[in-house]
Amino acid sequence: MFVPIADANPLEHVVRPYVTWALLALNVFVFVALQHGAFGEVSEAGVLAYGAIPAVVTGEAVLPEGYERLPAALTLLTYMFLHGGWLHLIGNMAFLWVFADNVEDAMGHVRFLAFYLLCGVVAGAAHIVADPGSEVPLVGASGAVAGVIAAYLMLHPNIRLWALVFMKIPLRVPAVWVIGAWFALQVWQILAADDQDTAWWAHIGGFVCGALLVTVMRRPGVALLDRDPSGVPSRPAPGKSER
Repeated sequence: MFVPIADANPLEHVVRPYVTWALLALNVFVFVALQHGAFGEVSEAGVLAYGAIPAVVTGEAVLPEGYERLPAALTLLTYMFLHGGWLHLIGNMAFLWVFADNVEDAMGHVRFLAFYLLCGVVAGAAHIVADPGSEVPLVGASGAVAGVIAAYLMLHPNIRLWALVFMKIPLRVPAVWVIGAWFALQVWQILAADDQDTAWWAHIGGFVCGALLVTVMRRPGVALLDRDPSGVPSRPAPGKSER
């Protein structure tokens, strides 16, 4: 329903969100240069070798000969840097672009990187628990990005951001509306079971992980829910331009 395109939320602790930029660049590089997404179909061999296949991770199945490149458990890290197509990549990167810099700001570079990877691993594990016998590879940054989205909600639910409503209408709305609609869609898809090709439980797992981790991984003194230690809602710095 909502696709975020920009917010007006200043950075307070870091000069540049280097980890966020590196994650964006790495995801695009892997897709274009290694998955060959820029030159046609995504490489099936790469998806099988580096995607997280539940049945392979649990030991119920094995990869065809020649496809095993690394221990199955490590695919819980590599899967989050693969994507199934341009729309899959662009959708994830749009959410990462808007929300990740402020989460990195609240945590610091190193802790944010650890946070992102942990959310991705937990998201993959949630998908495997939900469907341990599946032989379909799990790929995409969605689970890790879901953790970032949850952290942003815990930090800045009242910040207004620009979003496309129904992919067409630009509106400036509170972050809680955008993220709330996103989360409601994930729950609805699980209950309705309309789309078996999307790892909805990975999204939920990453989201819950992010909401919990931000409470302990944020910098000392960084408050939750847009409030400073006095309990007065914080306000964006004057003159902040939107990105």
